[in-house]
Amino acid sequence: MMDTYSIFREIADSWVLLAMFLFFIATVLWVFRPGSRDLHRDAAQAPFRNDEPGADMKEARQ
Repeated sequence: MMDTYSIFREIADSWVLLAMFLFFIATVLWVFRPGSRDLHRDAAQAPFRNDEPGADMKEARQ
């Protein structure tokens, strides 16, 4: 009879590894899906949305 550790170890070595690999592939395919370029560009510009041109120069003078 196998102990609990050995049973979980066999499950983790096979099925959980396969599930994590499939999750990784699905995530990569979702990120590079057609039409997501605009969403990624918008997310990349999020930190700069509230910036005003020349705002850093105004702060430097004060």
